[in-house]
Amino acid sequence: MIGNAENHPPKEIYFFGDPMCSWCWGFAPELKSITERYGDRVPITAILGGLRAGNDKVMDDKSKDYIRHHWQEVQKATGQPFDFTFFERDDFTYDTEPACRAVVTMRSLKPEATLGYFEATHKAFYAGNQDVTDGDTLAGLAVPFGVNAEEFKTAFESQEMRNQTMVDFQVSQQLGVQGFPTLVLRDGEVLRALTQGYRAFDHLAPLIDQWIDEPPEMAQADIDAQATEDQSPS
Repeated sequence: MIGNAENHPPKEIYFFGDPMCSWCWGFAPELKSITERYGDRVPITAILGGLRAGNDKVMDDKSKDYIRHHWQEVQKATGQPFDFTFFERDDFTYDTEPACRAVVTMRSLKPEATLGYFEATHKAFYAGNQDVTDGDTLAGLAVPFGVNAEEFKTAFESQEMRNQTMVDFQVSQQLGVQGFPTLVLRDGEVLRALTQGYRAFDHLAPLIDQWIDEPPEMAQADIDAQATEDQSPS
């Protein structure tokens, strides 16, 4: 992860997101396209943002209306499926820390499955109305990726994974990431924001092509100007 550039490949793409962020779910097909096109040329690393990490308030009608509105916006903009029966729950606490910690756990146990597991967790929550704040649910989602559920859950519940998840949150904050999804391109010690918020793959691919094939003579401000404004990351 982010640190001394000497310990990393020359170029790397950082994806900042949260498995319980609806705009990240909307961005899932775009991230998959990026991974399929560039994954064998440059590493793509997920860093967890902690959208509502540690939230301990049960959702009330006002918060349900607020979140439902954002889900509807994402569905309209991206066509991603949502199961709105989620809002029939009466006792749900929208704490995103467990889902973030689960992705960090997969990154530790089987790094190559991290982004796939991230997407599976998204899908389970948004399209399947599964409770991804529950450790058993999260462990079950790891099984199709070849990870034993008990092994996953043991690691997931460890202090080490809790600590590493907090490191991810701190990295996001230190870099000033204020919304998800965010893509950052690293070339040596130079970090450039590619997009902050949802943006279609077709708009991102030319910029990534240019960055990979010949480092762009482009100032940070120029890249930021091409990035979308932060979508409300609910």
